[in-house]
Amino acid sequence: MCAAPEDATRARRAFIALGSNLGDRRAELARAVAGLRARGDVTAVSPLYETDPVGGPEGQPAYLNLVVELCTSDGPRALLERCRALEEAARRVRTVRFGPRTLDADVLLVGDESVDEPDLFVPHPRMWGRRFVLAPLRDLAPELVPAGALERAEGEVRRIGTL
Repeated sequence: MCAAPEDATRARRAFIALGSNLGDRRAELARAVAGLRARGDVTAVSPLYETDPVGGPEGQPAYLNLVVELCTSDGPRALLERCRALEEAARRVRTVRFGPRTLDADVLLVGDESVDEPDLFVPHPRMWGRRFVLAPLRDLAPELVPAGALERAEGEVRRIGTL
């Protein structure tokens, strides 16, 4: 268990995936990480990966992706609301499923909690099939990525440094 400063008794380890393939991708991710850090519960940020789009329309630009680790008393719903606020601040427009976006923010894991609701699934249902999620997650929490999972996941990733 982690020890969140605001409520150590309810603190849990959580992971949020961030990605961007429109505009100044690095700046969008940096703003999102800063927005998450504002609450004081970010404990680590993975290296930055450039990735080819998985799914969605043809001809999309490459994504920049990373994963943020938190030690937080926020539950899955509160974390989803934080993700939505980050996307709104980045002026994300939802027109095409898996289409290009200024910012994509997804709740991956929240402690050992499971959620199955129309707008929220935890653990994230597609994370195990996406190399652009598993590679940065493994950098932060190798014990959470089963042996062989990264090799079985879809997509190519290139580690390009840090924010």
